Amino acid sequence: MNLGAFSISLNVKDIQKSKSFYETLGFQVLGGDITQNWLILKNEGCVIGLFQGMFEKNILTFNPGWNQNAENLDSFSDIRDLQKQLKEKGIKLLTEADESSKGPASFTIEDPDGNPILVDQHV
Repeated sequence: MNLGAFSISLNVKDIQKSKSFYETLGFQVLGGDITQNWLILKNEGCVIGLFQGMFEKNILTFNPGWNQNAENLDSFSDIRDLQKQLKEKGIKLLTEADESSKGPASFTIEDPDGNPILVDQHV
């Protein structure tokens, strides 16, 4: 099962302080909008999202249709196919993508320890 590009979305208290901290570790801004309290940073193959005031917990994030540079892929597993496979394996979905839709969609699941996992397709 290919879930796409991986990143971790961090719930931060002060996005400016977090941005400075991760830049000290060698991360550079890849995208986002700090005035809207969210940024995507990258260091080599590692991608993190900083989100202030948008959700309660840190979230593991997968993006079908993207590579690690947030560039669209020509070929990928559609989110609705991934969702169907997980349902068939008995994974409980917290939110679901509309299976009759096409294009961008998302669903969420949790791992056994309650860690949220977002699968978010942008294409």
